[in-house]
Amino acid sequence: MPIYAYRCTSCGFENDVMQKMADAPLTDCPECSAATFSKQLTAAGFQLKGSGWYATDFKGGAKPKPDSPPPCQGGTGTCPSGSCG
Repeated sequence: MPIYAYRCTSCGFENDVMQKMADAPLTDCPECSAATFSKQLTAAGFQLKGSGWYATDFKGGAKPKPDSPPPCQGGTGTCPSGSCG
């Protein structure tokens, strides 16, 4: 549930209120009872830092080819007869 910052323009009272997104905004100040209590515009409560998954996992480009073929395939995708378990 998001936390909204409210401020009364009459008395200056400030309060953070946890509300559902579907709840109607509060209008009556709990301090002075004036109908001037309104939501404030605030910054988001998180930051994305670091190189991120996009740059390291999904950022285009060809995938590097292995240096040598997998064991027991010799690069052909089949096993030579008698050499695989």
